[in-house]
Amino acid sequence: MRLHGSVLDYVEPKALDAQVSSEKIREISRKVSNQASYPGGQLANSLRLVARMIGGGMPTRIYYASQGGYDTHTNQMPTQARLLQELGDSVKAFVEDLKAQRNFDRVMLMTFSEFGRRVAENANTGTDHGAAAPMFIAGSKVKAGLLGTYPSLAPDELLNGDLKYTVDFRSVYAAVLEGWLKMSSGPILGRKFEPLQVV
Repeated sequence: MRLHGSVLDYVEPKALDAQVSSEKIREISRKVSNQASYPGGQLANSLRLVARMIGGGMPTRIYYASQGGYDTHTNQMPTQARLLQELGDSVKAFVEDLKAQRNFDRVMLMTFSEFGRRVAENANTGTDHGAAAPMFIAGSKVKAGLLGTYPSLAPDELLNGDLKYTVDFRSVYAAVLEGWLKMSSGPILGRKFEPLQVV
């Protein structure tokens, strides 16, 4: 099969961009050292690299790091305790690193999850997928405190066994896009959502 010129015209520059970006990342990574002690694990390694990219002057505005393993349908307690410890320790090191670089004022950190967990434990000492999940935002310019209301655990306050969410996650995204990145959120989110007062 022969590829048409238009496809090659698209693919070749993308491959070249990826190589140039990879080389630039390697170059910055070699010349910048971390200023904090990070724990082990994939999330910490990712945040360690992001801190070096920020410290090295990489112009990227949004970085993404992931931590898997929260799909805890069985034996949830020890797994969740380990994951939350890893999350807390990794973020703590990242913040310390950025403060030592004097870049913390330029950074906002946001956590999110693709799913929440149900309130009731299942038969396998785990929990199944739920409707609501917390989001955390950190930064020196972030307004501290809880946005929204504390969810009720009372059985008659649940929605089919799930916590009722009080904040639409797209309002959080709108707040970050408009309040922090200074860009219009409507085209990205598909419509206008009222931004929360995050910054």
